[in-house]
Amino acid sequence: MTPVADATYPRLGIRANWRQFTLLLTINAFVGAMVGLERSVLPTLAEREFGVASTTVALSFLVAFGLVKAASNLAAGHLADRVGRKRLLVVGWMVALPVPLLVLFAHSWSWIVAANVLLGINQGLTWSMTVVMKVDLAGPARRGLALGLNESVGYAAVALAAFGSAQLAVGHSPRFVAALLGAVVAACGLLLSALFTRDTAEHVGSEIGATPRTSARTRDVLRQVTWTDRSLSAAAQAGLVNNMNDALAWGLLPIFLASSGLSVGHIGVVAALYPAAWALGQVGFGALSDRVGRKGPIVGGMWLQAAAIALFPMVSSYLAWMIAALLMGVGTAFVYPTLLAVVADVAEPSWRASAIGAYRLWRDLGYAVGGLTAGVIADVAGMKAAFVAVAAATALSGIVVATRMETRSDVGQLASDRTG
Repeated sequence: MTPVADATYPRLGIRANWRQFTLLLTINAFVGAMVGLERSVLPTLAEREFGVASTTVALSFLVAFGLVKAASNLAAGHLADRVGRKRLLVVGWMVALPVPLLVLFAHSWSWIVAANVLLGINQGLTWSMTVVMKVDLAGPARRGLALGLNESVGYAAVALAAFGSAQLAVGHSPRFVAALLGAVVAACGLLLSALFTRDTAEHVGSEIGATPRTSARTRDVLRQVTWTDRSLSAAAQAGLVNNMNDALAWGLLPIFLASSGLSVGHIGVVAALYPAAWALGQVGFGALSDRVGRKGPIVGGMWLQAAAIALFPMVSSYLAWMIAALLMGVGTAFVYPTLLAVVADVAEPSWRASAIGAYRLWRDLGYAVGGLTAGVIADVAGMKAAFVAVAAATALSGIVVATRMETRSDVGQLASDRTG
């Protein structure tokens, strides 16, 4: 299907829409910062401030976050074409406003869990809409680059917020630091979204052109992404496992490093290196997938993540843990924007937002699966066993992609087929 040039529709392309594209990148930086503020300090507070001894209970905030974010992703994809991208983006930021207050005034760990329920809604709506809106603006030719830029900026902000909050927490109240910075981030994200963002639904019409829109029910899209389409389902399971890894890095890794005697400041460095490497690599690797295809970077990235995760319990020095975090981040950078590009390649423009929402449903269920898996295994068999189990699951996921994802040369070719 070839997009048509028509004065009725706006032009496609990153360069043609650079102002809105740049604005959405900025907003996504605030989205990433919102979740990054928790990464270094919050998991270590479970026992220190709230007396939570069980790792499984300590990671319950991640389970709640993952379940709610996954459901919000699916709802966002379903509602994007019905109520508008911008409205969902603004609503997502409004939901974030109470999160810093819940963290600051928490009297029990359940308050932290409640804060992460709201954070899950915020992340599901805002990050989904920044992804969908950039795909709308960029068009099919530079989809990998657009998604690489989106995820790169978002996770660079995650890394900076994780590092900054940990360093500011030294000698101060970690909860106060996280809450104060969270309030500033939420307010800035809301103002930018409400005052300056424009909806991108008309750009979808530019891509479709004069061809009638095809409709797809949410349950039909969910079925395709979950199982019936080989490439979409391979991407969905890889996304789930990838975020299971992220749950391990977010929830269990700081606890593991603290139990090994690492200071809060050093934990912040290791916790930030992983998303920093992830962020820096995504622009190049997303653009690379536009040229060499999607499958190879995904498979290689999953296997590199597996090796890095297995390395954490095998070493016992600060330098070695930093190297493991860097390798894990590089592996994730290969995978993260490329999986999104696969979904955007395969789905028709008229139901692409729903497909991205369905994919992100499964991907972000990985937080819940990872939180439960890592917590239970750590309580039963020890934290080292949890790392080994997640590494094995990641390697297996790469094998599934290698054998199940089917294309001519690979899925990335579909985008060029449409425009050719």
